[in-house]
Amino acid sequence: MKKWLLVLAAAMAAGLFVMTASLEGRRGNVPEITAKSALLMDAATGNVLFERRADELLPPASMSKMMTEIIVFDQVRKGELQWGDKVTASPYAAAVTGAQIGFGAGETLTVRELFEAMAVHSANDAAVALAEHIAGSEREFVRLMNERAKEIGLSAEARFGNATGLSPSDLAGFAEAAADEETLLTARDTARLARYLLLAYPEILDISRRNAITLTSLPVKLASTNQMLPGMPYAYPGNDGLKTGYTERAGYCFTGTVKQNGRRLIAVVMGTDTEQARFVEAEKLFRYGFDTKPLHLALFRLESRIQFAASALTSMWTA
Repeated sequence: MKKWLLVLAAAMAAGLFVMTASLEGRRGNVPEITAKSALLMDAATGNVLFERRADELLPPASMSKMMTEIIVFDQVRKGELQWGDKVTASPYAAAVTGAQIGFGAGETLTVRELFEAMAVHSANDAAVALAEHIAGSEREFVRLMNERAKEIGLSAEARFGNATGLSPSDLAGFAEAAADEETLLTARDTARLARYLLLAYPEILDISRRNAITLTSLPVKLASTNQMLPGMPYAYPGNDGLKTGYTERAGYCFTGTVKQNGRRLIAVVMGTDTEQARFVEAEKLFRYGFDTKPLHLALFRLESRIQFAASALTSMWTA
């Protein structure tokens, strides 16, 4: 009898060991990423935690606007541009395709309004207006972008073709557009670009964490394209940016950043087939980096949406 008890105890111990090992293994599972390219980076150290085809040159769509943001910040830091400066929209800026504020040629907005519309709503008209205001033309602005890419340390093959990330075919009808080359970046380039932006100009997060912005000059309210922010369908704990992107050639793209327990990660996802998939793929990367449990995410999303709905109702009640 004693022998059988020992065997049973050993079997139970072995079963417990296997179960524990299985759970521990699941905690460290490498994510299965279906995007064309992806990378997960530690923002503080620059260490790469995960990569998939991270050195393949691909069109990044509007994620390239992070470089446009850097140049605007550079100009403000140098004192060559002020946030309150007035910018008059050209016919090209007013008519450029894709996401827009929706201003007309000759209308005037401030640098800050244009910047926030570009960063939050991915407004192409805002990006073109800023580029032309800073450099005189989009083509000259592109020269600044590519010079800055070398200074930041992007790959030798990285190339910015315009201020928006649109494809040349999208800009072919505009004589003033920089439509000669496609913007091409790797996932590694994109992560480095995001990391530089976050380290050099952390104030970008004061803008990118907002679910929507209201421009006073028009006035108009513009929603964020980042669905991982609190209150959004794919809300993720600690997400406060950074930049989405889409063109027909690029597919759906996302550079996201999350801070948890003092640690910040950057995830880059390039070339998913649907708008939602880019956030699903980014979540896989963040869960891998932070070891976030699905139940914790579900509870966070529920709480986030309740708080967002309560805030909206309060705004309606007090309006």
